[in-house]
Amino acid sequence: MFSSADGSSYLGAGAHTLAEILSQPQCWETCLADLHASGKLQEIVGRFSSTSEWLFVGCGSSYYIGLSAAASWTAITGRRARAVPASEILLYPDLLLAASDNLVAVLISRSGKTSEVVKAAEFFRSRKIPAIAISCAPGQPLERAATTTILLPPADEQSTVMTRSFTSMLLALQYLAACVARNGQFADSLRKLPLAAETAFASLPERVKRFVTGKKFEDYVCLGQGPFYGLACESALKLTEMSCSYGQSFHTLEFRHGPKSIVRPETLVIFLLSQASYQPELEVLEEIKALGGTTIAVAPKAEPRAHAAADLFVEISFELPELVWAAAYVFVPQLLALYTGLKKGLNPDAPRNLSRVVMLKDEDNPQHATI
Repeated sequence: MFSSADGSSYLGAGAHTLAEILSQPQCWETCLADLHASGKLQEIVGRFSSTSEWLFVGCGSSYYIGLSAAASWTAITGRRARAVPASEILLYPDLLLAASDNLVAVLISRSGKTSEVVKAAEFFRSRKIPAIAISCAPGQPLERAATTTILLPPADEQSTVMTRSFTSMLLALQYLAACVARNGQFADSLRKLPLAAETAFASLPERVKRFVTGKKFEDYVCLGQGPFYGLACESALKLTEMSCSYGQSFHTLEFRHGPKSIVRPETLVIFLLSQASYQPELEVLEEIKALGGTTIAVAPKAEPRAHAAADLFVEISFELPELVWAAAYVFVPQLLALYTGLKKGLNPDAPRNLSRVVMLKDEDNPQHATI
């Protein structure tokens, strides 16, 4: 696996987060193998294979898993899927469930005890809507409130922010989609991802660290389209959490409709370039570079125009279907957030004002966190 030598100068602050980021390929391999052997996904397929609509529900990073999972789900299964924050279910249920029929909810929470997600599970149960929970912690309230649960204990973290739990839960939901669609080829491709990612990412920590050390930014923007939009949202959140930086996320082509007014050399714009819409996204990258912005491009191929328009270019090309390696795109923003936080003298393991779980003691005294 990855060498931990890159983090040797940060044995205190950020040590857990760095180890958890670097452990992702091994974690994916373990989680997918456990799911394959457990029979849990086959059980879910047996119960819900005829469901026509899937609703992914979470808070913070877990909601962003839902955004990417819903896009993947429709692409893999051909069925309607969408994602909503748990708070919207609790506050505006009739708006979200209008005209919904034959629905199953997928409730996402690393801890299995995020108050709003647990309340959403209880709401679905009161409406007799089946709910599948996905979590990294067994025996928690969400598991008790849901119809059935997918558990990924190897993906849990010591640090506050979600890194390997984010990517592992997303891959598990893509794996479930492949099972529902009876797409064995896609499932096999997911199992090939860990080895491909381990090889491709071996040199990335040092590259990102050098980039952060030599630059100073005041604004951070993360861009993605389609299934990559949820990953862009997560990337911006990681920068906000780990480095207390102001991060924004947009659909890539939407950035030119007003937001590009902030672009200058102190603005770092991170492009998660897709294969499906590569050409129009590349044109935005070139436009932002021409305006004077500093750019990172995570791309599916080493293409001269993208290289020329990127201050840091990272190729993600595993000879696997695009949706399979989508989760791997957040590896670069995770490292960027970590090293930016360390450069600012912060501890990415324990960001200020955050705890690992949002548990509402009462309505007037919430605990703030990311899941």
